[in-house]
Amino acid sequence: MAKKVVATLKKEGGVSYAKVIRAVKSEKTGAYTFREEMVPSTLVQDTLKK
Repeated sequence: MAKKVVATLKKEGGVSYAKVIRAVKSEKTGAYTFREEMVPSTLVQDTLKK
C-alpha cells in the first residue's frame, strides 16, 4: 500500500489546514507519483479513506 503523509499547517481565518501527500502507483509504468492536497484538519481522515 502507498505511504500517506499528513503535515499540519498554521491556522488561517480560524480554520487549520493539513497537507496530505499520497504516493500513487501508475498502472501503466509502475512508477510512483505524489499527489498533494490541502484539506481542513477535520476532513483528513475522510480524505485518506478515498
